[in-house]
Amino acid sequence: MATLEEIEKVLDEKVRPHLREHGGELKSLSFEAGTYRFQFLGHCSGCPSAYLTTEEVVAEELKRAIPEIKDVILVQQVSEDLLAEARALMGRNHS
Repeated sequence: MATLEEIEKVLDEKVRPHLREHGGELKSLSFEAGTYRFQFLGHCSGCPSAYLTTEEVVAEELKRAIPEIKDVILVQQVSEDLLAEARALMGRNHS
């Protein structure tokens, strides 16, 4: 059974260097029953090409290295910092 540690090794060697070229990073969230879930960080977070990068870079490299991985899911979330900034802007606009 593959472990998150093995996944991290593949990410460090094959995926993160590519993401860092674009000012991005990723954070592993979980690996259960053949499904790996992660989140993009930095410039990759919210990027219009995030799903393409997920399929062509993250999923492809992970599935090639670890055949037990059947599905790779990008979890899109808005950061707390961005939410706070949006709330502050909305507060100023409604005053």
